[in-house]
Amino acid sequence: MTCAVRDTILPQSKGVRVNGVAIRRDLIAREIQNHPAKNPAAAWTAAARALVVRELLLQEARRLGVVGTPMSDGDRHETDEEAAMRALVEREVTTPTPDAAACRRFYDNNKARFRSADLFEAAHILIAADARDAEGYARALQVASAHCAKLRHHPERFAELARAHSACPSAEQGGNLGQVSAGDTTPEFDAALHRLAAGEISSEPVATRYGFHIIRLDRRIAGRVLPFEVVAEQIATYLADRVERLAVTQYIARLAGRATIDGVALADAQALRVH
Repeated sequence: MTCAVRDTILPQSKGVRVNGVAIRRDLIAREIQNHPAKNPAAAWTAAARALVVRELLLQEARRLGVVGTPMSDGDRHETDEEAAMRALVEREVTTPTPDAAACRRFYDNNKARFRSADLFEAAHILIAADARDAEGYARALQVASAHCAKLRHHPERFAELARAHSACPSAEQGGNLGQVSAGDTTPEFDAALHRLAAGEISSEPVATRYGFHIIRLDRRIAGRVLPFEVVAEQIATYLADRVERLAVTQYIARLAGRATIDGVALADAQALRVH
C-alpha cells in the first residue's frame, strides 16, 4: 500500500487516522503537554504526530504478533502497549556496536568536545542592586564605578574594598572566589573573566542580576583535551545511541511509507521519533 499522507491540519479540522484507525481528539489534547511549542497549533501537530507514530508501531506489533513483558524502573511502569512497542523495535531494528576504530575517529574529529573547562582563580567586589529599583540601581552603579576608579590607581586596595563594601560572603576573604569555571557564575560574569588577563581588574563594573561586580582575575588555568582512554566508553555510548535513533527513525519511516495516514503529515525526522 502506498503512503497517502494528507496535509497537516489544525485542531479544529478533520480527525487523524492511521490505516483507518482514528486517533481520538481527547488523546491528542492530553498528549499536547509533552510537546511545548511556539503556538497551540504547533503543539497540537507535534502531539498528533507522536500518537501517529505510536499507532504505527502498535499496529505493526499486532500484525507480527509481538508481545512484550512490561518493565519497571521503580517509579515508572510500562504499559502493555509500551512493552509491545519496545519489544517490536528490539526485534526488528538491529544496530551495529561501534568499534574502537569508529570511536577513535570520532575522538580525533571532535577533540574540542573532550576538552576540560578553563579554570579561573578570581576575586570580586559586589555592589548589590535590583534593576527594578531605578534610583537604587543608578546609585549602585555610581558606587561601583567609583571603586573601579580607585582601583585603577591603587589595585593593591582590592581586598580592603571588598571587605568593606562587597555584598558577597566572599568579602570575608577579600573577595576571593577561589577557582570557578564556565557555568559556576552568571553568563555576564563568565564573559568578563574570559576578557581579562591574569592580574587584571575590570575597568568598568560588570552588571549581572545580582548587581555590579568589580572583578579581578588572578590566574587562568587552561583546560586540556582529555585522553581518548578516559572518554572512549562515553564516545561508544554516544555513537551507539545515535545509530540506534537513526535506525529507529528509518524503521518508522518504512512503516509510514506503507501506511495510509490522514490528518497530519510526517514530513521530517523529528516527527518520526518514538515518544
